[in-house]
Amino acid sequence: MHDLVAITALGGAAPRVDTVGPVTFTEVPDVALTSVAARLGQEAKAREALANVIGAPAPDIQRIAGGEKTAFWSGPDQWMVEAPYNGHHDLADQVKAAVGNTASVTEQTDAWVRFDLRGDGIPSVLELLSQLDLRCLSSGTAARCSIHHVGCYLLCRDANHYSIYGPRSSAGSLHHAVLTSMRSVY
Repeated sequence: MHDLVAITALGGAAPRVDTVGPVTFTEVPDVALTSVAARLGQEAKAREALANVIGAPAPDIQRIAGGEKTAFWSGPDQWMVEAPYNGHHDLADQVKAAVGNTASVTEQTDAWVRFDLRGDGIPSVLELLSQLDLRCLSSGTAARCSIHHVGCYLLCRDANHYSIYGPRSSAGSLHHAVLTSMRSVY
């Protein structure tokens, strides 16, 4: 029998946490993630079904919506749905059961890494890494961008809490880039 040990995207037994000045940068491994893409001609029904999943209207362009299950816009009639892994390890199955044939659903949990930034002055850190006008982002904004030449999603949860989703295979590069930017600013 194998003795497998779960590790985070950065290779640790526990999530990595770095604090520089007023900003704390945390690896967040306990999130289930799935993509939802409305099928042609089923866009309105898919939005309605997604709204039932997250308990809020499906998010519009560059927006985040929901509660325990949250969706963020990822493209025209496309969303990513996130939820705490505990209780939602089968999130893709849960979403697929809810949306039926109105949308295509794909498991994404192990394909992406999530990092959270908390504290004051986060836009100063991220503006060194992204082409986005971060001072114009409001709470509940989700945007696609490139960070350190890696395609990412940047979520502004509120003025003092941002999340970055990037490819799991680029976790080390993203971590290094953000931490270097934090050290440059603070």
